[in-house]
Amino acid sequence: MSAVAPIVVVARWRMAPEAVQAVLPLVAALREQSLAEPGCQGYEAFQSVGVPGELLLLERYADQAAIDAHRASAHYQDLVVQRILPLLSGRQVELLQPAA
Repeated sequence: MSAVAPIVVVARWRMAPEAVQAVLPLVAALREQSLAEPGCQGYEAFQSVGVPGELLLLERYADQAAIDAHRASAHYQDLVVQRILPLLSGRQVELLQPAA
Protein backbone atom coordinates (compact mmCIF):
# COMPACT_ATOMS: atom_id res chain seq x y z
CA MET A 1 0.00 0.00 0.00
CA SER A 2 1.29 3.44 -0.88
CA ALA A 3 2.45 5.67 1.96
CA VAL A 4 0.53 8.55 0.36
CA ALA A 5 -2.83 6.77 0.20
CA PRO A 6 -5.64 9.00 1.41
CA ILE A 7 -7.40 8.18 4.66
CA VAL A 8 -11.19 8.10 4.93
CA VAL A 9 -12.73 8.84 8.31
CA VAL A 10 -16.10 7.20 8.93
CA ALA A 11 -17.73 8.66 12.03
CA ARG A 12 -21.10 7.56 13.41
CA TRP A 13 -22.61 9.91 15.93
CA ARG A 14 -25.64 9.03 18.06
CA MET A 15 -27.66 11.51 20.06
CA ALA A 16 -31.14 12.04 21.40
CA PRO A 17 -33.45 12.89 18.47
CA GLU A 18 -34.15 16.31 19.97
CA ALA A 19 -30.40 17.13 19.90
CA VAL A 20 -30.17 16.76 16.11
CA GLN A 21 -31.47 20.27 15.42
CA ALA A 22 -28.73 21.72 17.64
CA VAL A 23 -25.99 19.58 16.08
CA LEU A 24 -26.81 20.03 12.38
CA PRO A 25 -25.79 23.73 12.13
CA LEU A 26 -22.58 22.93 14.01
CA VAL A 27 -21.81 20.14 11.53
CA ALA A 28 -22.48 22.52 8.63
CA ALA A 29 -19.97 25.01 10.09
CA LEU A 30 -17.50 22.19 10.74
CA ARG A 31 -17.83 20.94 7.16
CA GLU A 32 -17.21 24.38 5.67
CA GLN A 33 -14.14 25.04 7.80
CA SER A 34 -12.76 21.52 7.36
CA LEU A 35 -13.00 21.73 3.56
CA ALA A 36 -10.82 24.86 3.75
CA GLU A 37 -8.00 22.85 5.37
CA PRO A 38 -5.21 22.03 2.89
CA GLY A 39 -5.27 18.28 3.66
CA CYS A 40 -9.05 17.80 3.57
CA GLN A 41 -10.17 16.27 0.27
CA GLY A 42 -13.85 15.76 1.09
CA TYR A 43 -16.40 16.06 3.86
CA GLU A 44 -19.99 14.79 3.75
CA ALA A 45 -22.58 14.49 6.48
CA PHE A 46 -25.64 12.25 6.32
CA GLN A 47 -28.65 12.02 8.60
CA SER A 48 -30.13 8.56 9.08
CA VAL A 49 -33.55 8.03 7.52
CA GLY A 50 -34.43 5.08 9.74
CA VAL A 51 -32.67 5.89 13.02
CA PRO A 52 -33.62 9.23 14.58
CA GLY A 53 -30.63 10.87 16.20
CA GLU A 54 -27.92 9.23 14.09
CA LEU A 55 -25.49 11.04 11.79
CA LEU A 56 -22.80 9.59 9.56
CA LEU A 57 -19.78 11.69 8.59
CA LEU A 58 -17.51 10.69 5.71
CA GLU A 59 -14.29 12.67 5.61
CA ARG A 60 -11.31 12.24 3.30
CA TYR A 61 -7.81 13.44 4.16
CA ALA A 62 -4.53 13.35 2.26
CA ASP A 63 -2.71 11.53 5.08
CA GLN A 64 -2.45 11.07 8.85
CA ALA A 65 -0.74 14.46 9.24
CA ALA A 66 -3.82 16.10 7.69
CA ILE A 67 -6.09 14.29 10.18
CA ASP A 68 -3.86 15.35 13.06
CA ALA A 69 -3.93 18.97 11.85
CA HIS A 70 -7.74 18.77 11.53
CA ARG A 71 -8.16 17.47 15.07
CA ALA A 72 -5.80 20.12 16.44
CA SER A 73 -7.53 22.98 14.61
CA ALA A 74 -9.35 25.69 16.55
CA HIS A 75 -12.62 24.98 14.73
CA TYR A 76 -12.50 21.24 15.57
CA GLN A 77 -11.71 21.97 19.21
CA ASP A 78 -14.55 24.50 19.44
CA LEU A 79 -17.24 22.81 17.37
CA VAL A 80 -16.59 19.13 18.06
CA VAL A 81 -14.83 18.91 21.41
CA GLN A 82 -16.56 21.77 23.20
CA ARG A 83 -20.01 21.87 21.59
CA ILE A 84 -20.93 18.62 19.79
CA LEU A 85 -19.39 15.85 21.92
CA PRO A 86 -21.37 16.85 25.05
CA LEU A 87 -24.59 16.31 23.04
CA LEU A 88 -23.67 12.81 21.84
CA SER A 89 -24.74 9.58 23.50
CA GLY A 90 -22.39 7.50 21.34
CA ARG A 91 -19.59 7.90 18.85
CA GLN A 92 -17.71 5.45 16.66
CA VAL A 93 -14.82 6.52 14.42
CA GLU A 94 -13.01 4.35 11.88
CA LEU A 95 -10.01 5.25 9.72
CA LEU A 96 -9.90 3.46 6.35
CA GLN A 97 -7.51 3.38 3.41
CA PRO A 98 -8.01 1.98 -0.08
CA ALA A 99 -7.40 -1.78 -0.16
CA ALA A 100 -5.86 -1.77 -3.62
